[in-house]
Amino acid sequence: MRDMAKSGLPTVPASDAESARVLVAEDDPLSRRVVEALLRKWGYEVLAVSDGAEAWRVFQAHDAPRLALLDWMLPSLDGVEICRRVRQNTDHPYVYIVLLTAVNQKQHLVTALDTGADDYLVKPFDASELRARLHVGRRILAAQDELILARETLRFQATHDPLTGLWNHGEVLRVLEQELARAARARQSLAVFMLDLDHFKLLNDRLGHLVGDALLCEVSHRLTACVRPYDAVGRYGGEEFLVVVPSIDAATALALARRIRDSLSDRPMASPGGPVTVTASIGVAVSSIEEPTEPLALVRAADIALYRAKEAGRNRVESCLAEESVLEAPNQPHASPC
Repeated sequence: MRDMAKSGLPTVPASDAESARVLVAEDDPLSRRVVEALLRKWGYEVLAVSDGAEAWRVFQAHDAPRLALLDWMLPSLDGVEICRRVRQNTDHPYVYIVLLTAVNQKQHLVTALDTGADDYLVKPFDASELRARLHVGRRILAAQDELILARETLRFQATHDPLTGLWNHGEVLRVLEQELARAARARQSLAVFMLDLDHFKLLNDRLGHLVGDALLCEVSHRLTACVRPYDAVGRYGGEEFLVVVPSIDAATALALARRIRDSLSDRPMASPGGPVTVTASIGVAVSSIEEPTEPLALVRAADIALYRAKEAGRNRVESCLAEESVLEAPNQPHASPC
């Protein structure tokens, strides 16, 4: 699973300019020119096509207009069929569709709305009515985008650490469980790194929490720069980080852990108090290909390896087999936080 921290917070809603782009699908040249002239007069950017197949091709683009005026009767594909296809295509942002029809019959219009049209106008229509309907569409698109942004922001806050933007404790464990299940199906091994910053409590006490927070953010940046886009990095708690690395063997995992350790210690980190050198101890555990590995057993093994790295002098990498963790005493001391 890709770490959302690499792409940052959820994206902002569509700009007002984006909602001012309109697709006009009308096969009658005179009617099309009249509608185009009105829309441009009102400040809209217009993309005009003459048949349904062209309109559908426009909707396939990633930057398709969010507003559309579709004539009901079009060559190739009619407006109702286009509406149906657009509503089935949930990968794209919502499009506000106004159908233009010459038939003023109740059942006819109900059919249009049932197939996905947001509104309709009976031809010949009043220009001021068309302008008002488009304003309604823009307001609805803006409100929907704000709701989507709010939902994604809440989701991000629920799954990410507020300081570093990495996965939080609960979410990185969920990612681990998901990736272990995938590794078992593919008969591949998976590595977990438990990383703890050396003497971080002393740094915090000596330099202050503002400096400590800046160092944690820089550590997060260097960690994510070392791993692949689909590896997961989480803040496990305090100055501890958990890294989930799918599809990797033990030797490669140890080499990656050493590269991470060196990326932290080789260059001093900028902070409000000046450059600070930070080192880390890393415990590595790799799942078994032959037998299923429980997520907590793998985390426990990485924690045991981390404890060994601390005991052996810090700023080093140690490993532990997942099956070793069940042989350790259940009250194995957790690696020292400082």
